[in-house]
Amino acid sequence: MTPRYGIDTSVLVRLVTGHPEDGFEYSLSALRALVEDDGAEIFASNQVIGEAYVAIQHHFGISKLDARAGLLDVLQSGLVAPLSGGSVIAALGASGGAGLLDRLITSDYSRANVSVLTLDKRMAALPGAGLL
Repeated sequence: MTPRYGIDTSVLVRLVTGHPEDGFEYSLSALRALVEDDGAEIFASNQVIGEAYVAIQHHFGISKLDARAGLLDVLQSGLVAPLSGGSVIAALGASGGAGLLDRLITSDYSRANVSVLTLDKRMAALPGAGLL
């Protein structure tokens, strides 16, 4: 059976920013060892991705566009995959309309076959969402 692990926000932030450098190097080598030596799969949940998105902007002064690009790089690297799959990659690549966090929320509900009710018109325009 393939070992499967989920990372937390602190790990994802280090992988995206490279800071602090020692934390980045440790995280990268430890995850690579799990994947290459143990055949493990490493995932990031929507909550972790959303928290990292906010933290990267707030603590590192990185723009929304660059935060999305950094997250895309990590989540398409083959080392860490989004737990929610391709919908997260699409959300990170989308522009205009609903924001990333709204897209991640909708993705989570969609995976559970649940429709989203919102008062936000931009979010309501997403597939699987509607105005309350």
